[in-house]
Formats: sequence, C-alpha cells, structure tokens
Amino acid sequence: MKSLTRRAAVTGATLLMGASRAGPTWAEDAPLRIVLGFPPGASSDTVTRLIADKMRVSLGRSVVVENKPGAGGIVANMAVKAAAPDGNTLLMTPLATMVAYPHSYSRLEYDPFKDYVPVAHVAAFQLAFGVAAEVPAKSLADYVALAKKGGAYANFASAAVGSLPHFFGLLFAKTAGVQLVHVPYKGTASVLQALVSGEIPAAVLPISDLGTLARSGKARVLASSGAKRSPQYPEVPTFKESGYEIEGSAWYALFAPAGTPAEIVATLSKAAIAAAQAPDLRQRLDPLGMEATGLGPSELANIMKADDARWGPVIRASGFKADD
Repeated sequence: MKSLTRRAAVTGATLLMGASRAGPTWAEDAPLRIVLGFPPGASSDTVTRLIADKMRVSLGRSVVVENKPGAGGIVANMAVKAAAPDGNTLLMTPLATMVAYPHSYSRLEYDPFKDYVPVAHVAAFQLAFGVAAEVPAKSLADYVALAKKGGAYANFASAAVGSLPHFFGLLFAKTAGVQLVHVPYKGTASVLQALVSGEIPAAVLPISDLGTLARSGKARVLASSGAKRSPQYPEVPTFKESGYEIEGSAWYALFAPAGTPAEIVATLSKAAIAAAQAPDLRQRLDPLGMEATGLGPSELANIMKADDARWGPVIRASGFKADD
C-alpha cells in the first residue's frame, strides 16, 4: 500500500513538473474569444467574423467573436489586457487604438507595446482625400492652391475627431504648407452627405467610401494614402505620386494578452495568417476596400513601431487630447 502511495506521489509530481515546463495551454473545450471594440455590422466586425470562421476550422476548436463596443475600442482593449494569458482570448483592433490613442489620451490605462503580444496583421485599407463635385480641383495641387486663398475651401471633414483620417488631414496640410481647418462629423454617412450637399468642400475617409461616391459622379478622389495605388481604385494616384511625400494605411490586427506563451502565440498566428491569405477571404474583403494581408508577429511589431514614429509627432503637434 505504501509502495502504491509513493508511486502515485512520484507520478503526480512528474506530471506537475511536465506541466510547468510546457507552460499554460488552452482547454480543448474552451472557446477562443476574439474581442472586438466595435458593434456588429461595422466593417471591423465583418473582418473579424471572416477571420474567426477560418480559424475555427484550422484550429479545430470553437471560436467566438465578442463585441465589446465603448470608448472607441478602449473597453475591449482593457478587457483583453485583464484576460488570462492562456491562449483563449485575442483582441482584434484597428491601428487607432494601438498607435493614435497613446498620443491623444492623457490617461490611457494600457500600453500597446507592454500589455499585448502581436499575433497577426490581417487586413489593411487606404485613406483618401476627396472633394465635392462642384469644387474646381482636379488634383491635390489644384486643391492646395484653392485652400491657400483661405475661406471655405480650407475646411476638410473626417468622420470623428481624433480619428486617423483627422490626423492624416493635418499631416497633409503640414506637408503641403497650407492651413487646413478640421471639421469633425459623427460618422462616415454624415461626411458623405455633407460632401454631396456642398456643406463641406473636402474630406479624408477610407478610400472605399469616397470611391463609391466618386464613381456616382458626386465627388472626386484626388489621392490615396498607400505606398502604391489601391487595387480597388487604380485610377487614383497616391499622395507621393502627386508630389506630397506622405503615406499611411490603416489596419486591423490580432493581439494576445502579455505573457501568452510563445508556442501558443505561434499556433494562433499560423491560423490567423492562413485565414487572411485564403483566396475566398481576399475576395470577400475586396468590396470593402480592404486588402487581406496575413503578416506575422515580428512584422506586425515593426509596423506598429513605424506607425508610432509616423503619427506620434503629428498628433502631439496638433495639441489634441481626447480626454481633456
């Protein structure tokens, strides 16, 4: 009897030591939660659910999307920061919460570089600068000439104060050497209506939104923000092609809580990359004006660092603080 007890104790200790060496693993019956800080129906929700569907198959486990809207995505970021680093929780979030917010909030309660582990960069989309149909500008140079005269032509809109389009407009103004006045609206639909009605002469929005309006003859897209022309709108020149040395695409990416074991991150990353690179997913994102990417943790980390260096000075120079 004592011999059996000793063998059981040794066996139990061995199992505990093995578990310690292997690190925490997800429970096979636990779902993988992908937390998103925006409501159902938004383009971010569409991207997240498409990725989740693919990962569900490749991982062989339940994958659920949990919408936690609030504070422009901050509620979701905080929820994932507090989650156990066991591979059961991921954050899907846009560039803004990880790059812009640290420079535009005085009291942000998370650090994008310390509180999360990059998993995969899954999609990117370009911004664009457009003008109302009646504005007599066929190029960025034409628009800058008008704006330098002052008056209403110097106003540009975005869908929200503190958004990436807001700051991209300021970056363009600085590069072009012209004073532009930002006019924030509540949502993309409001900006598009303002352009159609002539209430605002110009706007910075995702290229898919401005491009759709332009193809109906109700606006003109003067430039796109990518390093190369948008595959969906190849007729639109980039800012660099137009003589202004700026670029900057927005993106969606997956992150895990800090402390998630490397082997779990690698497994999740592999599944997310495969999902983003699937031909049918690329076809589904194309009408949304998005390009599926599928880049790994190190590439995502480098993109974050580059974007932080690009947008930090612009946001700080603007003096904008979202929580003042």
